[in-house]
Amino acid sequence: MSIPVQLYPATSEHRSPGHQVHREDGGRIRYKRVCELDGEEVVFADIAKAYEAADGRQVVLSDEDLSELPLPSKKVVDVLAFVDEAGIDPLMLSKPYYLGPATPAAAKPYVLIREALAGQSRAAVTKITLSTRESLALVRAQGDILTLQTMLWPDELRAPDGIAPTENVTIRPQEMKMAASLMDTLSEDFDLDDVHDDYQRAMDALVEAKATGAHPDEVVVKDEGESNVVDLMSVLTASVKAAEKDHPKPAKETDTKTRATTKGRTAAKTASGRASAKKSTTTRPRRKTG
Repeated sequence: MSIPVQLYPATSEHRSPGHQVHREDGGRIRYKRVCELDGEEVVFADIAKAYEAADGRQVVLSDEDLSELPLPSKKVVDVLAFVDEAGIDPLMLSKPYYLGPATPAAAKPYVLIREALAGQSRAAVTKITLSTRESLALVRAQGDILTLQTMLWPDELRAPDGIAPTENVTIRPQEMKMAASLMDTLSEDFDLDDVHDDYQRAMDALVEAKATGAHPDEVVVKDEGESNVVDLMSVLTASVKAAEKDHPKPAKETDTKTRATTKGRTAAKTASGRASAKKSTTTRPRRKTG
């Protein structure tokens, strides 16, 4: 089955497009492409790309050479297999794109594959060529659309040898409990859409202030110092307290009533105890004998 689709970029990353200038007069710094053999500047149109053969020899390839490579995925998204979506290693995923139907006639097969992927919680492992580079890609259903995310080849993913701690580390149950409590507190009412790029905002404000001749507010950077964690439990406790302070939980009505009832019972019990103590310490007059 063939479905004509179009590829759309799915991201618009935050960038601060700075450029190099001469510090003294602000003049732009330009780079020239110079041939190391004759010292002459070379225009971009005369620049080719060279590759190194296994024996070290240099081979120059033109765009025509690259266009003639036998790539079946040159103009198609070639589906290799359908796999369990949860079984894909996130480390292999790279740049995301949106896939949209290219023609009105493609709408029905597009919806069919979208619903089939969503209903089975599966994803399609594919091959696709972007520019002149063939890449693995993952096609998934997300809401009303299909998404495509390029992937690394399996041999491009490095093994994490020697990274995990080699010492015997013992975690106490109390530490696990405090860590879980910290995670629960920080997860309360969290919405990823509310997270913003504070660095980019600060950068924009700094550029605007400098451009208008104003004095930007001083940015205070907290110095964390050396991270020598001696007592993990105390650090976790402090973190939980700080998180609870920043994320206070509203008291439930049932909890308030329970506390009020308990307090009333405690007060009654205390008063009863005092009365009993007073009665037991009362001195009775002794009977006179003889």
